[in-house]
Amino acid sequence: MKSNRVLRTPGGLSVRLDVRAATVVALLLLAALTASVLLIGTGDFPISAGDVLKTLAGGGNAGQEFIVNELRLPRVLVGLLVGASLGLGGALFQAVTRNPLGSPDVLGLGQGATAGALVMIVLFSGSAAQVTLGALVGGLATGLAIYLLAWKRGVHGYRLVLVGIGVSAIVTAVNGYLLTVSDIVDAARAVVWMTGSLSGRDWAQVRPLLWLCAVLVPLVLANARALRMMEMGDDVSNALGVRVERVRALLMVAAVLLTATATAAAGPVSFVALTAPQLARRLTRSPGPNLLSSLCMGAALLVSADWISQRAFGADQLPVGVVTGVLGGVYLLWLLVTERKAGRI
Repeated sequence: MKSNRVLRTPGGLSVRLDVRAATVVALLLLAALTASVLLIGTGDFPISAGDVLKTLAGGGNAGQEFIVNELRLPRVLVGLLVGASLGLGGALFQAVTRNPLGSPDVLGLGQGATAGALVMIVLFSGSAAQVTLGALVGGLATGLAIYLLAWKRGVHGYRLVLVGIGVSAIVTAVNGYLLTVSDIVDAARAVVWMTGSLSGRDWAQVRPLLWLCAVLVPLVLANARALRMMEMGDDVSNALGVRVERVRALLMVAAVLLTATATAAAGPVSFVALTAPQLARRLTRSPGPNLLSSLCMGAALLVSADWISQRAFGADQLPVGVVTGVLGGVYLLWLLVTERKAGRI
């Protein structure tokens, strides 16, 4: 079977279809939906997958309707949207920097969002909504600072990574200071948030994530062709008619918004943005940013990690950020060893 096919419409429009990439996207969507159904059925009151599907279709009893639609469905939707946002944001950062380590985890956006949340928790004893707003503002401010500090007649990928690592170290130190001056109650609350968790998420977190994805995902995918050309270098891209700095700035803003909003909703869930694009690239074996497959991989990874944590340790006993941190740390070590053997680092 050919890996690429050209589809032609009666109007004369032709579209190139990568069969393997399309198959991977379909399988990842199926995996994410399957894990979501299993996750909805997992908890102190277990529900079979068949009953979950029946309840989602409107055929469950009153108890199942309440548990599925009011308690568990919002949490799963937040997991899907956060994972998708982190996967897509990570793919954008790695494509713009042309570096497999160029993810929000390394660049310090998660730490910036954490700083904003800690300010609201430690200094103002803010509510959950205020903590979410603080995390969003902190992530956006950190992204803007990194972009401005890395600017020198344009933004070079490695310069962006180096500046991000430096900003990350500074913000991490600030976060440590905020924890040391906080009282024990606020410190405990802050540590729970910093771990990254889907516990207690409801429809209030679903709606802003859904609106953001509805706006930004089509915008990003519309610029996928230009982003792929930019991987050949700025000079070649400019020669092909791509307005490099404009596209780069637009996609960086989109990536920062996706990452900051995801962090505000679920806390700094580590390593999803780093691993999802790389795993998607290895599955599709396709050059380019692999935006759609990275989005689906992020969603599948996060809901699967949450299901694993609940099955292994019980509901809400182990935050999902711990699971993704362990899995992501192992993957990062493997990636560093592989890159070193290839002579790229």
